[in-house]
Amino acid sequence: MIALVDCNSFYASCEQVFRPDLRNKPVVVLSNNDGCIIAANKEAKALTDIPMFHPVFKIKKLLDKNNVVCFSSNYTLYSDLSQRVMDTLRTFSPFVEEYSIDESFIDLSVYDVKDLNRIAHKIKDTIYKNTGIPVGVGVAKTKSLSKLANKYAKKVAANNHVFVVDTEAKRKQLLTETKVKDIWGVGRKHAVRLQNIGNKTAYDFTKLTKEWVRKQMSVTGERLWQELNNKPCIALAGLPENKKAIGTAKSFGKKLDDYDIITEACSYYVAEVADLLRQQNCIAGKIEVFLQTNYFSKSDIQHNQNIVLTLEIPTNSTFKLTKIALQGLSKIYRPGIRYKKVGVNLFHLLPENQIQANLFYKPQKIENKSLTNIIDKLNSKYGKNKVKSASVGNREKEWGLIKEHRSPRYTTQWNELLTIGKSKKKT
Repeated sequence: MIALVDCNSFYASCEQVFRPDLRNKPVVVLSNNDGCIIAANKEAKALTDIPMFHPVFKIKKLLDKNNVVCFSSNYTLYSDLSQRVMDTLRTFSPFVEEYSIDESFIDLSVYDVKDLNRIAHKIKDTIYKNTGIPVGVGVAKTKSLSKLANKYAKKVAANNHVFVVDTEAKRKQLLTETKVKDIWGVGRKHAVRLQNIGNKTAYDFTKLTKEWVRKQMSVTGERLWQELNNKPCIALAGLPENKKAIGTAKSFGKKLDDYDIITEACSYYVAEVADLLRQQNCIAGKIEVFLQTNYFSKSDIQHNQNIVLTLEIPTNSTFKLTKIALQGLSKIYRPGIRYKKVGVNLFHLLPENQIQANLFYKPQKIENKSLTNIIDKLNSKYGKNKVKSASVGNREKEWGLIKEHRSPRYTTQWNELLTIGKSKKKT
């Protein structure tokens, strides 16, 4: 049996963990640069006149009127709490597939079927006790059914956020109450096609012939059909494979035409991706740098350009990658143009132990691996970017994202730990 554990309104829930005063109050989380709403808790979702993914400045009065609490994105906090949830899941089973930042599949085949309802509730309660994050748990024989069971667990209040498909009657109940368009893996076009032939529910879909599904929805649709008919076809994924490319790009807090400040932002992003590269013990053979203006602006000159540079020898040295990236940046930058974004991507990734040497290449001091290891250890101990390349500078406020409502990074930064004040006694 497989469980799908999904965190409820994850980003908003993370914000509420350290703010008990916000329980039962509407909370939303904003996108980069506080642009639009990307997450909301159930109280905020209940306010149907607050649209998701809508520019915040257009609905500011609406948010204030409904006393909605807004937070800037705090991905450092969300990532850490996500990992704590995953670590808790591994106390129930060693086989956990981290499907996304807020949901995971977990193998429960080691437990007796008659104990699964109790185990599912224990998972839910333990995660809440350890992290403060509320979750829903759906359990079934296949991944597709467990995904539907998870949704159904939250949909019906009597389920108390847990639903276990341990009988044929429950499977039929789940599929009958699930619309075709809500089936995990059924896209909009397939949903319309199924509805046009009278398939309104997931149960209707399971009654189609395998031949029809294979012909109309390919082998992927056939696997889904098998899964909903209680025949496992999609196995739990093992350890995640190393990424084939690593990149990052964020919009500036304001438009920039100052080359020196843009180089600082570029250097900062190179350091970020180089760190991720070393974490998976890989090296990169190519690096891409790109610059973009705001294509929504009708008054600014538009200029979007990228450049890909090949390294003489693949590396994961922050200093070497920064040097090459800035060489590329100087070639695509145009004076007098106000840019909105700079980004970097690393390609041609290889395991660190598979480097192809070059007889005529002479390593530079900046590629010293011992130096890189020491810097990584210092940053791991004292905080991100405590030791950095001089090209990163100290003007992040000039180019960084707008985060007017960002909460503290309670779990990863010593100077942002939650503090409890001592009330003063009246005399």
